[in-house]
Amino acid sequence: MFKRAAVLVASCGALLSGCGPDAQNAPQAETEEIISNLVEAGFPADDIMVADGLVYVGRDAHVTLEASREMLQPAEVSAEQYRTTNLVGTSVTKICVNPTSQFNSYSRLSAGLDLAIENYNSMGLRLTFVRGPATDCTASISARTTSGVGGSAGFPKGGKPYGTINIGTGLQNYSVDVNEHVITHELGHTIGFRHSDYYDRSISCGSGGNEGEAGVGAIHIPGTPTTATRGGSVMNSCFSSNESGEWTSSDRTALDYLY
Repeated sequence: MFKRAAVLVASCGALLSGCGPDAQNAPQAETEEIISNLVEAGFPADDIMVADGLVYVGRDAHVTLEASREMLQPAEVSAEQYRTTNLVGTSVTKICVNPTSQFNSYSRLSAGLDLAIENYNSMGLRLTFVRGPATDCTASISARTTSGVGGSAGFPKGGKPYGTINIGTGLQNYSVDVNEHVITHELGHTIGFRHSDYYDRSISCGSGGNEGEAGVGAIHIPGTPTTATRGGSVMNSCFSSNESGEWTSSDRTALDYLY
């Protein structure tokens, strides 16, 4: 998972509209708004460039003012959900999430962890999460830091959740809600959730293909819709800089079904 949002754009090589002299002489204020919208939508600054008065992402995808504004509109709240073959067994009822001292030194990562734990516990699942160290835990997950923006984790094995989540310290520069989103997402992997758009990462990332079975399975969860959308799930592959950190309706359906 990494910080990049989908965008409705057309390369000048593929679609000529908007690529003529009038577009090249767009006012500076319009250019600045496009860049501002792209940053708010989650594109890394080093992925945005201006050439001949036009704004591009990924070096060859031209972004119009209208397209940049559309990216900031609320997305449809529907997404399909997938799980791995292995899930957390019934012997696990209380999971300790133990942050390292370095993790705790980042205030927004620390606050995001509390909110992510609250997300799961608010669902009334057979699994509960607690910030550790604590007593009576039947499984433990270590919360550690890594470089960059985003996070990583693994999938359950032997009926236990994956034992580590790695969260990028660059998230300290983003809102607590974004931290909550990323940590909730990585904890989702530890209990068996695949990316909701695993079959086409471009839905949330703007580029990328099919992750495949990855040796762990990609089983559709009954009751969830059959189309993934940008912003439609905490478990989308990529996230933007304006995430709320909260479950969508399909996330809730998937959690209820599994746990």
